[in-house]
Amino acid sequence: FLCDVGDTGQGARAWIKQILNQDMTFQHIKVIYPTAPARPYTPMKGAFSTVWFDRYKISNDCPEHIESIDSMCLGLTDLINDEVKNGIAKNRILIGGFSMGGGMAMHLAYRFHQDLAGVFALSSFLNKDSAVYQALKRNESALPELFQCHGTSDELVLYSWGEETNKMLKSLGVSASLHTFPNLNHELNRTEIEKLKSWIVKKLPVEAEKAN
Repeated sequence: FLCDVGDTGQGARAWIKQILNQDMTFQHIKVIYPTAPARPYTPMKGAFSTVWFDRYKISNDCPEHIESIDSMCLGLTDLINDEVKNGIAKNRILIGGFSMGGGMAMHLAYRFHQDLAGVFALSSFLNKDSAVYQALKRNESALPELFQCHGTSDELVLYSWGEETNKMLKSLGVSASLHTFPNLNHELNRTEIEKLKSWIVKKLPVEAEKAN
């Protein structure tokens, strides 16, 4: 679960716990909350913040800061590889997040790890000419399913940006759902997290006991 701009992994975990009145836990699934490194962030006039990548502006109508996105994809690939070394199959790993965290997850999965179990993006978007779309235009293989949620009253990441991302990915062969939350601003709510939890369990069911 990749946190948003200026947050930490533990901050995201505490936020979800506050909404659910308990940790988001599963009997058979480990949840990891990484923290993005601190770097100068252009929309904050170059102030240091924990961000997965830089942006020229918060808009879907500008170029992506591809250099920072790609360097972070390498860092997060190490995290995935560590889990694989620990015996977790890649088709048993989901990646996603809130806002920028969801955008980061889409780059990571659809450009570099198309064999993951799935991707979730909560209040997230991709830029109009995203490198993700370019990569999928050349793709032939099966792709991870996308679970997307977005509030219609989001004033930071417009609902239309999320909707456009969903349509583009669908047109490029991604099986994608978009769950709409009327009157929800740039935030999470309980219904959304419960829906996410159900989807996670559907994608990563308890494995039948291996017959000895």
